[in-house]
Amino acid sequence: MAVTSNPLVETLLAEGRREPGRVAVLWGDDAWTFGSLEALSARLAHALVDGWGVAVGDRVAVRLPTRPEVLALNVACARLGALYVPLNPAYTDPEVRGLLDDAAPTVLVGEGPRGHQVPVVGLDELLERSRTHPDRFEDRARDEESPAAILFTSGTTGRPKGAVLTQGNLVFGCTTLNRAWGIGRDDVLVHPLPLFHVHGLFVAAYCALAAGATIRLLPSFEVGAVLDALAEGTVMMGVPTHYTRLLADVRLTAESVRGVRLFVSGSAPMRAATHEAFTARTGHRILERYGTTETGMITSNPLDGERRVGTVGPALPGVEVRIAGTPPGRVEVRGPNVLAGYWNRPDQPARGPDGFFDTGDLGRLDADGYLEIVGRAKDLVITGGLNVYPKEVEQALDALVGVEESAVVGLADPDFGEVVVAVVVPGPGAELSADGVRAALREVLAPYKVPKRVVLAGALARNAMGKVEKARLRRALEDGTDLLG
Repeated sequence: MAVTSNPLVETLLAEGRREPGRVAVLWGDDAWTFGSLEALSARLAHALVDGWGVAVGDRVAVRLPTRPEVLALNVACARLGALYVPLNPAYTDPEVRGLLDDAAPTVLVGEGPRGHQVPVVGLDELLERSRTHPDRFEDRARDEESPAAILFTSGTTGRPKGAVLTQGNLVFGCTTLNRAWGIGRDDVLVHPLPLFHVHGLFVAAYCALAAGATIRLLPSFEVGAVLDALAEGTVMMGVPTHYTRLLADVRLTAESVRGVRLFVSGSAPMRAATHEAFTARTGHRILERYGTTETGMITSNPLDGERRVGTVGPALPGVEVRIAGTPPGRVEVRGPNVLAGYWNRPDQPARGPDGFFDTGDLGRLDADGYLEIVGRAKDLVITGGLNVYPKEVEQALDALVGVEESAVVGLADPDFGEVVVAVVVPGPGAELSADGVRAALREVLAPYKVPKRVVLAGALARNAMGKVEKARLRRALEDGTDLLG
């Protein structure tokens, strides 16, 4: 493919370059124009080169809470041709060390883990360093196949894998979604999502930047702040938990969201009851879509047309979806959205011989091509839109003094979609408490991975081959019946 100057930078900055005085980000009482965002990205790019020699192909890890400067830092990495590696700031030091060992970044922006050799710089220090640098930067030449980001996702063993996303993946994603959802320069996006996640960064923020729209960026999801933002917004992207919490507040009315034209939900399945309640309260039908870390968005219910509750819509233009095996079967996808591969995992190809990627989800397609996700082939738990792999939690549990073995499952929850629940078998003579186990886990796991409920049991249900029967455990937890094997 012929090299262009930098497809990702051109996509993200083109609209803003046409009118640099337009407001790109609203943050509290501050308004960031597209021009000021681009100028800061240039200064940050210079600072990264000057301070740490960041070059094309290097990794820049970012462990920061939401701030507008994070968007400028992401653009700076694209301009450098460096791979952006976002890390959840809630991760504990042990979790971060493993990811840094794998990605081997040139520098970490944010809070570094104690005892790791990676060079670390705080965001405020980096901003201070950038002040003396020029507002212009010559973007490094890249093409659509050039890697642009590494996002860590759980593998089948629980060891995180780095999904390598290319410039082409990211450009295809935001431009396709903008056409599908009609996002344009007049939109104001209410953005309560984290910026270390595909949904918050590569879907919500990228769509708005590429369209020349304005982002009302919020530090986190807080019902009152979101409702205030919706009074001036036209689009909101969130997870099912956000919508259940909005519904719990009497201030959510049709009048309070009268200027909003589109509500989008993803990252976890939405219950039919939530759809129905939201429509009854506001008159809006939430648009549900589906994607993965490795592929970005795959399907979407239509902007104009039937949004079928219980489905995530048909494949996006340019994307192929198929069901492997007798439905419900494994959902497989092929297209310009599919990752290039896994970082440092040459033994784990991302695509099959025919180019299809196995999502690990189970689903079925109806006659009109609408996809219904019916379960996950893997035991992934999605809680509040964030992925938790049970094996990782089980490993942390089994390492605790007094724990003989454990099993972790996800149970349906009206607020979070799913919650993490652990069944723990104490060792002989051990005295454990549910609260004590949860407190110990908080020392080694991010808060959202810590089980909301810990059940102490004498044994785990197993089949004749000795394998833990998680389906049986899940039923017992739901029914309140005997957990003994």
